[in-house]
Amino acid sequence: MKQHLLALAATILLVMVATQTPLSLAQGDTAARPDGWREDSHGSEVDPDYAVVFPTDEVNTITITITPDNWQAILDDMTELYGGFGSRPGADRIGGGFPGDRLQPPGGSGLALPPEGFQPPEGDNPGQVPPGGVLPGGFRPLGGAGENVLGIDQNPIWVTATIEFNGQTWTNIGFRLKGNSSLMSSWSGGLYKLPFKLDFDQFEDDHPEIENQRFFGFQQLSFSSNWSDDSLLRERVTADIFREAGVPASHTAFYAVTIDHGSGPIYFGLYTAVEVVDDTVIETQFSDDSGNLYKPEGSGATFALGAFSEESFDKETNQDEEDYSDILALFAALHDETRTTDPEAWRAQLEAVFDVDVFLRWLAVNTLVQNWDTYGRMAHNYYLYNDPADGLLTWIPWDNNMALSEGFGGGFGRGRQNDSPASSALDLSAVDAGWSLIRFLMDDPVYQERYVEDVEEIIQGAFEPARMEATYRALHDLVAPYVVGEDGEIAEHTLLSSPQAFESSVAELIAHVNARYDLALDYLASQASQ
Repeated sequence: MKQHLLALAATILLVMVATQTPLSLAQGDTAARPDGWREDSHGSEVDPDYAVVFPTDEVNTITITITPDNWQAILDDMTELYGGFGSRPGADRIGGGFPGDRLQPPGGSGLALPPEGFQPPEGDNPGQVPPGGVLPGGFRPLGGAGENVLGIDQNPIWVTATIEFNGQTWTNIGFRLKGNSSLMSSWSGGLYKLPFKLDFDQFEDDHPEIENQRFFGFQQLSFSSNWSDDSLLRERVTADIFREAGVPASHTAFYAVTIDHGSGPIYFGLYTAVEVVDDTVIETQFSDDSGNLYKPEGSGATFALGAFSEESFDKETNQDEEDYSDILALFAALHDETRTTDPEAWRAQLEAVFDVDVFLRWLAVNTLVQNWDTYGRMAHNYYLYNDPADGLLTWIPWDNNMALSEGFGGGFGRGRQNDSPASSALDLSAVDAGWSLIRFLMDDPVYQERYVEDVEEIIQGAFEPARMEATYRALHDLVAPYVVGEDGEIAEHTLLSSPQAFESSVAELIAHVNARYDLALDYLASQASQ
């Protein structure tokens, strides 16, 4: 009997080896973990370690290895989506771009025109959305709900990759390129400093040994290339200002990124890692992370009368539940006739479904720092989260690389400077009803007074000039060795217009905060005299 049992055991073992099935899987357990797996760094039963992943005073270094076949698959997919790599040299640079009009973001980089046939909206405000959500000439902000500026509604492909960080390894993670203008312009301009995203258990179905793999408690990380920003500081600094002002916002950190896609390690440059909202932001900054999270984009995201469409409110959580009643309730409360007939009742209805205080603080910060690529000018780059603990939709900012600058260069194609009413004058009087959340709240004396109080608090705190100058100088010195010089960014992997532009960027940021501070003092004085 003993010999029979030994023979049976040997047979089972041979079958398992032949099929490469881990012993633990045959027992119905989790697959054997990869070598080097540690629960505190790779497991899912730990709290997010912000000190390691998002340090405030150091630059993290990460190496990503992608097989040549996977790298080629990425290139082929991007060619299919956006055309050939480098098909429009200089599309990302000052003086570059497509022939004719182009967008000129802060910090130096230019965005080429959208493809042939694109028609800009009439007038200066893309938020003037009539019922049905279509602007004059058939234009819809950002190409329509769910589409980017090229009218593409498809993300680049995911591939497997390996990363090394602080002597540890994570295998079979998900890697894909991401972004809108930053991705399109860099690719078209022939530069490999492309924004990307990591998902540490994207391929767990194919590789059960990494089930619920995490990176010090984080499932996903987004990496901004700092496109259009010669300082490389705007994404980081703006997010910090928002959070300090009491607005939920992602943590960020600087990462020196090296990628090996078959030809040896290549330094791809200094990136800003950004905390993903549907991963840990709603988990750590709200009471309950089981609610609806939306990433609005397109005409409905303006909140103009009659502009709602489900396609404009992409669900990042609870995707299987086709319930948009919370968004519809916000539309209804915002546009209710009591706004003009009974303001007290209107405010009560609005505050029953929307965190007005957070939105007003966001509006104060956003206007002070001059954010040129978000609500009030462009119908995207924010989230709305409905926390089940209070049932309120709360505003969460996203993608801040075009903040902290005097000018963005006007809309799609006319080279206009400083023409955005939501990004210049603090009184916001020129913002029309196309951006209803701003216009209607600023027309209400109670909310307008709260906004004024927020402006005063922020310029004396989170956006105080002396404090900001110290921050700018310290962060510039921190990242400089990874940006310019012997160990800095290299050709085809940098978005800098020039090394000199990086060096002069701090002075520009300091001049900007001082100018906005003076403007805010004038605005507050005018309000006090009324």
